Amino acid sequence: MLRILKRALTGGVATNAYPAVIEEVPDGFRGKPVVDFAQCTACDVCAEACPTSAITVRPDAEDAALKVLSINYGDCLFCGECEAACPEAIRLTKDSQLAAPEKSALITRALYRTGKDGVDRFVEVLADTPSANASVEELGSALKEKVRKLLGRSLHIREVDAGSCNGCEVEITALNNPVYDIERFGVHFVASPRHADMLLVTGPVTRNMEIALKQTYDATPDPKLVVAVGACAIGGGIFGKSYASCGGVDAVVPVDVYVPGCPPRPEALLHAILLAIDRYPR
Repeated sequence: MLRILKRALTGGVATNAYPAVIEEVPDGFRGKPVVDFAQCTACDVCAEACPTSAITVRPDAEDAALKVLSINYGDCLFCGECEAACPEAIRLTKDSQLAAPEKSALITRALYRTGKDGVDRFVEVLADTPSANASVEELGSALKEKVRKLLGRSLHIREVDAGSCNGCEVEITALNNPVYDIERFGVHFVASPRHADMLLVTGPVTRNMEIALKQTYDATPDPKLVVAVGACAIGGGIFGKSYASCGGVDAVVPVDVYVPGCPPRPEALLHAILLAIDRYPR
């Protein structure tokens, strides 16, 4: 007992010093895959390698000489299979703050034209996903201010596991550990949906959890917010939609913000909570 007490007294502070210090993302972290469209020839190799069909290459509906390459970051697992299949045109970045209020905002689309030599060449970007470059310092300060301004008190969150592998739960739990300490921003996790302002829902909604999720949503007082955490919660992820799974959370209850990742980092969750508060009913 004395050794434990001594370690607690002499071990120093474990909490990150942000906003004064911003921790670097580890080198092994897999974030948003980015396509160099100038190097890409829409050959479909990356699409075949993608386990969730997040990457697709399809003929244009109006012009047979055109192809559309799409990357749906909502379905992306950040597994790196696309980069391994085509390292010349695709690389994984460390960008993880990709939360968006609409699924359509998570899709990047590029147009290609088939030349006379049969080679597809890049024409233009049809749609691009926004990248959140805000630091954790900016997010933390803004989150605390928005919680105070919009709610006049702490933001209460109820986390709901609708059938996940618990990967997202590990990252959500990290928000409460001494390293991230999200409570300093006025954000608290509660045990009952009746005390919550926001639901953080993870996993593809299994058929066994469908009714439970609906009841949890109904038990949360209005106005309320719902954040779908991770690829499974957005569209079913690797599990998709089947006899045992409803797919994404929005197939059961309305969703305000979608957070890509498998699983998303705590900073990405912080960004999503901030984005959701912006949609909080006045």
